[in-house]
Amino acid sequence: MAQAADRESTHDMAVALTDLQLSLGAGAARVHILKGISLNIRRGEIVSLVGPSGSGKSTLLMTLAGLERPDSGSVVVAGQDLTSYGEDQLARFRGRNVGIVFQSFHLVPTMTALENVALPLELAGAADAFARAAAELAAVGLADRAGHYPAQLSGGEQQRVAVARAIVANPPLLVADEPTGNLDEATGASIIDLLFALRRERGSTLVIVTHDNNLAARCDRVIRIRSGRIDAAGADASAEAAA
Repeated sequence: MAQAADRESTHDMAVALTDLQLSLGAGAARVHILKGISLNIRRGEIVSLVGPSGSGKSTLLMTLAGLERPDSGSVVVAGQDLTSYGEDQLARFRGRNVGIVFQSFHLVPTMTALENVALPLELAGAADAFARAAAELAAVGLADRAGHYPAQLSGGEQQRVAVARAIVANPPLLVADEPTGNLDEATGASIIDLLFALRRERGSTLVIVTHDNNLAARCDRVIRIRSGRIDAAGADASAEAAA
């Protein structure tokens, strides 16, 4: 009976991290960032990762997104163990399963908004890349800005383009690293409302790194990271604990 329950709970997990150890840098400059982190995130859950600067929360987010490789431990996303994948496999996996929103937008400056959003689909060989990109730009309220380049867009508009690019392949996992960090308060709030609405409509899992206690309080669960470890006092804290 317990084994059946374990299989069911594993199936319900969007992300399962086990004893992650990760160091960055070389030689004397090498720094131990993640120190034995284990964490399960259920499908459809909204989780915030909070903690002091340098605590390892962004590195943890990039690891579960398949952009950083742990030195040891396992990273299972959508039922796939990413630690066994080569770089090409990881890139294909991310293209289908993970949407990423960065603080600094990371748009290609020589591409229009439409081209930026279509890019992941083009790389995947989708024949309808531009039609789907146009639909996603409309979904984030930028149908009339499709032909504009990033430099012609406001910060909030650029982040909306980045959100559209992140969701265009309809990934089951959406991760966001300080998505409001470069935006004013009102614009940032509109981006968060957009992310939450899209997650609700599509049933995806959303993991957000944030310093904003008000944003953390809106999430289903708050995970507190301190010095590369999950803070035992806040490992499964309710969202109210962030208020």
